[in-house]
Amino acid sequence: MFTRKIGIDLGTTNTLVFLPERGIVINEPTVVALRRPDNTVLAVGAEAKEMVGRTPDDIVTYRPLKDGVIAEYFITQAMLKYFISKSIGKFNIIKPEVVISVPAGITSTEYRAVMNAAKEAGAREVYLVKEPLLASLGAGIPIHSAEGNMIVNIGGGTTEVAVISLGGIVTWNSLRVAGNKLDHAISEYIKKKYALAIGENTAENIKITIGTAMQNRNKMEMKIRGRDLHSGLPKDMTINSNEIAEAINPHLVEIMNAVQGVFNVTPPELAADIMEKGIILSGGSSNLRDFEEFFKRSLGVSAYLAEESILCVAKGTATILNHLDIYKRTLLRK
Repeated sequence: MFTRKIGIDLGTTNTLVFLPERGIVINEPTVVALRRPDNTVLAVGAEAKEMVGRTPDDIVTYRPLKDGVIAEYFITQAMLKYFISKSIGKFNIIKPEVVISVPAGITSTEYRAVMNAAKEAGAREVYLVKEPLLASLGAGIPIHSAEGNMIVNIGGGTTEVAVISLGGIVTWNSLRVAGNKLDHAISEYIKKKYALAIGENTAENIKITIGTAMQNRNKMEMKIRGRDLHSGLPKDMTINSNEIAEAINPHLVEIMNAVQGVFNVTPPELAADIMEKGIILSGGSSNLRDFEEFFKRSLGVSAYLAEESILCVAKGTATILNHLDIYKRTLLRK
């Protein structure tokens, strides 16, 4: 019997959808716009992201996931329905089997919320897989070998640190500090230092354009525009990459501490493997400039950026979907 299969990287910032026969078909922001007072869905994804910070009183934009898990249940359900329909077609009568990524630290309540939202959005069967395992598969790590591998998946809402061996997670930590916290830190830094208010899209753009993990002699500069908190008028100014490194440093130190904490409880044999092979970085926020060097200086262990790091979790769902019968018996919880 023919069945549809869909892999969903359900991220706090972006959602990616994979279809076995077509590859990644959707890569859109995890944002929903609602019209008040009846709460009808006005836009989802990229269209809704463009509305953030620009809406009148009767339109509200939501990020339905907070720190990698559902914060707004019915909005998440509507969003999943939109993404599933968009990927396989609204009038497809065959309900799909869906593999969805979830944080390693997900609670049983959060687990049921994701499961139920996906079922009500049109899935026939739902399988939830922890992000570190999916990221490891997508990064090409041989997860079933007896050697230890460390993956640090830094997304929008969570940083997932895990040591993988023999097809499972040996030690792990899930930290609710990632790309969104870095954006907020940049916004707060500019507000305190320059009395300039900027929006979340501007803060994210600054991070992507000139963001760096370490201060550097050859600093980059960027012109930004915001609202002067003293005069209330629009104001232009220039900010440099060393200031961004200063702004986000406390959060980067938190991430390093989480990785150190996982090392502290990792069996010595596996820790030795990781010291030899290095740490693999995945997720969109791992693309921050000089992040690999920051890891090496902080921990004394080499770090390497996975190929197409932002797609690792989605590619991991692809591996699962292509061998679904095998993984149903091992990794998947139905």
